[in-house]
Amino acid sequence: MEDLQIKTTEGQKKTLPKTIIKELKAKIRGSILFRSDAGYDKTRMVWNGMINRKPALIVRCRGVADVLNTIEFARSNNLLVAVRGGDHSIAGHSVCEDGLMIDLSLMRSIRVNPVKQTARAESGARWRDFDYETQAFGLATTGGTDSDTGIAGLTLGGGLGWLAGKYGLTCDNLLSADIITADGHYLTASEEKNEDLFWGLRGGSGNFGIVTSFDYRLHTVGTMLGGMVIHPFEKAKETLKFYRDFSENIPDEVNTMGILLTNPEGVRVVAIAVCYNGSLKEGEKVLRSLRKFGPPVADEIRPISYIQMQSMSKDLFPRGRQYYWKASLMNHLSDGAIDTIIRYFSTAPSPYTVLGFQQLGNAANRIDSDATAFSHREAIYDFLMLSGWEPPSKAEPNIQWTRNLYDEMLSYLHGGIYVNAFTDDDAKHGIRTAYNHKTYERLLNLKNKYDPTNFFRLNPNIKPTVEVTKGHRL
Repeated sequence: MEDLQIKTTEGQKKTLPKTIIKELKAKIRGSILFRSDAGYDKTRMVWNGMINRKPALIVRCRGVADVLNTIEFARSNNLLVAVRGGDHSIAGHSVCEDGLMIDLSLMRSIRVNPVKQTARAESGARWRDFDYETQAFGLATTGGTDSDTGIAGLTLGGGLGWLAGKYGLTCDNLLSADIITADGHYLTASEEKNEDLFWGLRGGSGNFGIVTSFDYRLHTVGTMLGGMVIHPFEKAKETLKFYRDFSENIPDEVNTMGILLTNPEGVRVVAIAVCYNGSLKEGEKVLRSLRKFGPPVADEIRPISYIQMQSMSKDLFPRGRQYYWKASLMNHLSDGAIDTIIRYFSTAPSPYTVLGFQQLGNAANRIDSDATAFSHREAIYDFLMLSGWEPPSKAEPNIQWTRNLYDEMLSYLHGGIYVNAFTDDDAKHGIRTAYNHKTYERLLNLKNKYDPTNFFRLNPNIKPTVEVTKGHRL
């Protein structure tokens, strides 16, 4: 072991003597990885293959004590810190160049209480882990639409998912969270304890500390009707108009996505994905018009488990592919918006590019905008411009195509951004678009209270505004 060159929060390099690193190593149960160590490259790589950052040091935590000791180490040495949970952030916030990565991916335990219908999960878990454990008891909670996504990032940003029509967003089902703040305090946030922080964790992203575990409310979820109906791209206009009318007039048991994609045979198609979480008999009646419209060239809707529903998109966005995404919320899917996306998708430079409308869900829409930090409750859809490509040399045309589409769609968009889709491009214009004015001011007050030095800054960042003296320790 040698002395280590590592980046500080000010962006400067400093030398950490090997004795200091040995002291940290003696305090943790997990492991420490340097650039020359076996396993370093595998650990630093995140879901988006376009992100290729190399931290100077990785600490792989095995429990709360490891996280506490690592935060103290980083704070004492003023180090730039990235926090890795499920590492599904499109912007790659979970890894930094030349700084310290705090890796939570070994912390994946999940404990289900089937009597109380609750589950406690560590923050390194992914939704496939969580769903596997809860579905053993016929239970689930809203958990995204991709089982590879981490529970931590999705929850802290709000959490759109298939069950949101009936049960609200993931954050609406959060009962409490254990968090370590920038000053090294271990807190529990809930409706009864540290209520202000609990409000902020439900949509405020990773701005206030490292959440080590989450407690969720669960619901009875059995076999459901789910899948896609697929139509030819030539019928995209009629199909998306039908999708708009259908999705705006559905019962709580239904949630939907409208999708433009290229099938495995290389043919552009338009699809409507749907989940009916309720009686199969009633579901057949509710989905009848959807399945008859067209008619579709393929009807893949069938009785499936929730785990199967969660895995439906696993082949669309594999780990390691190059990705550049943009997104914005929408209140209405107008004819002009439909025409624009169809025109653009016909010229998409990559067969891996997907355009989609993800519905927030009826129950999510009914919750008051002040109830949680996820404040854009009036939005009906999150419009997703999901560009993917191979090889890396194809980056420029794909990125520019996505930006051009976004610019042309601006007049049709809500103006607000779902914080889990927040990218470096969005950061140039500030984080305010992710929240309404009142919510942003409350979040700023929380940031000033819990992280006035902006120790946790590699996230959709809310920059504190309080004056902090040099050498300040909370």
